[in-house]
Amino acid sequence: MTTTLRLAVLSDIHGNLDALQAVLADLESSGGADHILVLGDLSAFGPDPGACIQAVKAIPDAKVIHGNTDRYLFTGVRPLMPEPVEDKWESMPKITRLRDAVFSWSLEHIGWEEIDYLMKLPTDLSMEVEGYGWIVGFHAIPGNDEGVLLPDASEHEIRDALLDREGRLAFGGHTHLPADRDTGDWRFVNPGSVGLPYDGDNRASYAVITFEDDVAAVDIRRIAYDVETVIAKLEAGGYPALEMQSRRLREAHP
Repeated sequence: MTTTLRLAVLSDIHGNLDALQAVLADLESSGGADHILVLGDLSAFGPDPGACIQAVKAIPDAKVIHGNTDRYLFTGVRPLMPEPVEDKWESMPKITRLRDAVFSWSLEHIGWEEIDYLMKLPTDLSMEVEGYGWIVGFHAIPGNDEGVLLPDASEHEIRDALLDREGRLAFGGHTHLPADRDTGDWRFVNPGSVGLPYDGDNRASYAVITFEDDVAAVDIRRIAYDVETVIAKLEAGGYPALEMQSRRLREAHP
């Protein structure tokens, strides 16, 4: 008898409630999922950081982990700046102030209930799919929420990143670039970013995986939503990096 299971994988929502709602509506209209995995970076950089956390909390039985920007919010740690160089030194104070202002703005729009939720999230996840085997999930790479696995990473890089994990299918986000790579012993899937894609396509990105016994079919889905509405919300809320974030949302590039 064939066993069929549908799994949805979301990552990098980044406070973009409109994109998240569009993805969840698409998932429901396309048949739903038996399980939903959320790979972190729920809130920072978008106009609705607290509402996005609440929306993720409301997803029934979802497995959720935190990402690096979630960690920055609840620890006060900030992403490292580039190593100073003389010809760019004059711009460094402005860049640092802007970086800090963005995270402070996000914190101002998150309540204690939401930050407490982020703090209690794990850093990785795993589950066994009947007839298929074990799958694992993490934000960037196992043990490092700032690590990078690009879509064109070598098979060696993928295997090396997963060296201390057991399973056959791995999910990671962080780069905001969708990917589906098979090394033979591991298959690595990045669902792309729900709220802030970086691959030149500004539609929300997520993945649906259909398991039929020993086979996993990966569908990376792109869902249009009103980007200009999100930008208008950022402007109305006094977002401190409006020009940069508006460009990222429209052009889907870092």
